[in-house]
Amino acid sequence: MPYAFLSPAIVLFAVFMVVPIGYTVYLSLRRAKVTGLGLGAAARSESFAGLANYRAVLDDDEFWRSAVRVLIYGGLLVPTMLGLALLFALLLDLPRARARRFSRIAIFLPYAVPAVIASLMWGFIYLPSVGPGQWLLVQAGGDPVNLLGPTSIYFSIANIAVWGGTGFNMIVIYTALRAVPTEMYEAARLDGATEAQIAWRIKIPMLMPALIMTFVFSLIATLQVFSEPTTLRPLTNALPSNWTPLMKIYQDAFARDDIHSAAAASVVLALVTLVFSFGFLQLVQRRAFGSEQ
Repeated sequence: MPYAFLSPAIVLFAVFMVVPIGYTVYLSLRRAKVTGLGLGAAARSESFAGLANYRAVLDDDEFWRSAVRVLIYGGLLVPTMLGLALLFALLLDLPRARARRFSRIAIFLPYAVPAVIASLMWGFIYLPSVGPGQWLLVQAGGDPVNLLGPTSIYFSIANIAVWGGTGFNMIVIYTALRAVPTEMYEAARLDGATEAQIAWRIKIPMLMPALIMTFVFSLIATLQVFSEPTTLRPLTNALPSNWTPLMKIYQDAFARDDIHSAAAASVVLALVTLVFSFGFLQLVQRRAFGSEQ
């Protein structure tokens, strides 16, 4: 009976996860061979390539440059987003906090906006001729700021992700915070602890599992960033078609018609994400539990 209840989930997982992953690995080990002018189905064939596609990905400077850009973007995004999420959760948990329900909805609401819509909205705000902030800056006597320039583009894209992702992480952290026994806070207040001391010495240590989980989720989402820079590309020349690894994979697969190299790059990106995620979890476990883990 347990397997009967689990069978729908197992079938869906196999069809939509295991099979596509297996097919991607299969494609990454193949390569296309074109004969003649490449016209017709007979002129194009596939053959076994072994690890040649993986070697090409690892030797591709464009792929690694895109990975460095994502790391810079993640260095701006993840600390800011999780810091704001933690701050909002702690503020909402204060005894004298008012309008908690409205505040939770207001902070969480941007997460419900699709990434493409949010990117279009912020993209028009960034434009000097459209954005209200630029107009106010000019009216105050300042010069317009190019928020879509080669350097500022990192902050502009990170701002979109912070605006959309802070609410989700805040809900996760706030839910974990509400599960902490209130007796601990009452005992600390009786001992003369302030709200800031309670937050630093009790709440944040108790929130470490939730903070670790949100960090891992944010790390995975950062390595897979695609919608925001792709949507902003028509508005600026600072975003090449391979600005992130996923954008380069998309270009290889659908612009260059090289599905095999794109499959190999996808596997490499998945492995890098796996190594970063589990490496961080192992580091946290060793620090928390010592040499027993």
